Amino acid sequence: MPLTDLPPAAPPTAPLVEAVVVADYRRPPVPDLTGLSWIRIDGDVLTGSARTDDALTATPGVSLFRRTSSQGANPTTQGVSVRAIAGTGAGRALVTLDGVPQNDPFGGWVIWSAIPSAGLGSADIIRGAGSVREGPVALTGLIALTRTDDPVLSVGAGGLGERQAFAQASLAAPGGHVSADVAHDSSDGWIPVIRGRGAADRNLTLDATSAAIRYDGDLGDTYLSARLSGYSERRGSGIAGALSRSTGAQLAVTAGTAPLREGFGWRAQGWVTGSNLYNTSVSTAVGRATATPANRQYDTPALGFGASLEAQQVAGGRTLRAGMDVRGASGESREQFRYLSGAFTRNRVAGGDADTVGAFAEAAVQGSDWTLGGGVRADYWRDSHAHRVETNAVTGAQTLNLSAADRDGVAPTARLAGTRKLTDGLTLRAATYVGFRPPTLNELHRPFRVGNDVTEANPGLKPERLSGAELGLDGRAGPIRWTAGLFANRLADAVTNVTVASGPITDSVAGFIPAGGVLRQRRNVDAVNATGAELSAVARLSDDLSLTLSGALTRARVDGGGGAPRLTGLRPAGTPDMALLARLDWRASPTIRLSGAVRREGRRFDDDQNLRPLRGATAGSLTTAWTFQPGREVAVAFENIGQRAQTARDANGLLSWGPPPTVRISLTLRH
Repeated sequence: MPLTDLPPAAPPTAPLVEAVVVADYRRPPVPDLTGLSWIRIDGDVLTGSARTDDALTATPGVSLFRRTSSQGANPTTQGVSVRAIAGTGAGRALVTLDGVPQNDPFGGWVIWSAIPSAGLGSADIIRGAGSVREGPVALTGLIALTRTDDPVLSVGAGGLGERQAFAQASLAAPGGHVSADVAHDSSDGWIPVIRGRGAADRNLTLDATSAAIRYDGDLGDTYLSARLSGYSERRGSGIAGALSRSTGAQLAVTAGTAPLREGFGWRAQGWVTGSNLYNTSVSTAVGRATATPANRQYDTPALGFGASLEAQQVAGGRTLRAGMDVRGASGESREQFRYLSGAFTRNRVAGGDADTVGAFAEAAVQGSDWTLGGGVRADYWRDSHAHRVETNAVTGAQTLNLSAADRDGVAPTARLAGTRKLTDGLTLRAATYVGFRPPTLNELHRPFRVGNDVTEANPGLKPERLSGAELGLDGRAGPIRWTAGLFANRLADAVTNVTVASGPITDSVAGFIPAGGVLRQRRNVDAVNATGAELSAVARLSDDLSLTLSGALTRARVDGGGGAPRLTGLRPAGTPDMALLARLDWRASPTIRLSGAVRREGRRFDDDQNLRPLRGATAGSLTTAWTFQPGREVAVAFENIGQRAQTARDANGLLSWGPPPTVRISLTLRH
């Protein structure tokens, strides 16, 4: 099946623009997607990918902070953004699973191994800050994932010592059914450094397990869904002594009336998420012969929670919706650092609380050949209890005690969007919106180190605000469905890792920065201005053959203002200027499916000053699937064919690389 499922040219006759959301009773459709740019990834593409983030980032414009996928990336770099406006480890897009946020409460990143692709039914990618209902975090877009309850058993193995398994079962229960799933994903990985490799270099390895159990009940006009999930993963970070471990659990309960029903409807949801991260970093000697411990983040307990209540009134082609929500996060980083004479000599505890309370109202109306939707929202945000205490590891004496005053504010946001049918097979859409994202606890409080580069936290960061507009056309011409659009966004007060100085230096807060390293701090720059064009097209060449073409071109430039004038006119770090995808799907016979894809991504920079370029990369994949019995399938996939991607460059020019070409074979049994 094709990668994209584009909206129909003419508005549907349902009360909402139903095509842009998943009509699933666990996540009622909402009117705030009318007129926005969106793309759908269907279940076949998701389950055919080794990992969820691999399937998502194949969509042009969707990217993690670094090019490395979750097979080899540190958890703190797995934040996702929907448009290439400005990269960040925290991510600027909200990821939901059946409507429940999946972003980490401490860092905003997503633990992708906790969302196995084999258990997903679809993914809707909504571009831009127009999802008023979703509130903060969904700054550059929303990725709405839905699970499937279909019983399935899938096992796979491949190059780099890759081993995967996923099992899901469903049983009848009073008033509904219970489903459970368990997944395991491990990889022996690869050494990211090729030229300049030393004895200290190691593989990027992965060992991850997740499990979930869910109850879905149908109580007449009301549904009830409750899900308990957990995950644990361990990673080798590519250098001797550098590794990470992350764990977490989530409980979510959702209840409400069926979506799109005429008359009054409601929905209530509550969730709580706990997570923890263990992460060590090292500094490397000349020639990378040895690695010396630099930091040991031994505990990062974080707790996030949320609750929402909303009401909806549907009458004919009009929908009114209003609601309120509260979200909060509390956490801190507990670390050992300053390694001297074979031992850490300093302890650090840093953290705080972050809370938002929001209310929204929105409306959608539909005529015979047009739709119009709008919404307003206001959020009260508060950062409190900021603290950073450093002590001597031997004596316990305080060496640093920093605190920041509690801060709060109100952030109004809004959206206005609509569509107009121009001719049979051609629809115009337009949208304008304002969104905001408060900094994560990680950005506010946790300094970190990568090799010899140190980045300091900043408890004085202001929330980011994005304002934008877009204009597009959706069309159908014979067997071809397509969508094209232009957008212009301004990300004000963008949180950026700003270079402060180069080593060797000794900073009163950050400590010693060795030669070849740099000191950075998270700061607000005046803005990032981005304009771009997006195109997706699906051509059904025959009943058994389809071609998908997608592309995103983005020009993003920093306006550093008075705080970072050296960055003005430069491209934000981790931000590609172009991404293209071509995919061909062919059902060669009733039992054999073939698919091939080629993806091209343009050049990135690994730093804010654009001194560390990462060249563009072109890579492809080929997959053959054989259904030998109904519900029984064997697939062989050749992946990472072509250019090996550059993923990082340090101050000395040393490059890190993505995975080499691999082969993966899988067996899937469905009931």
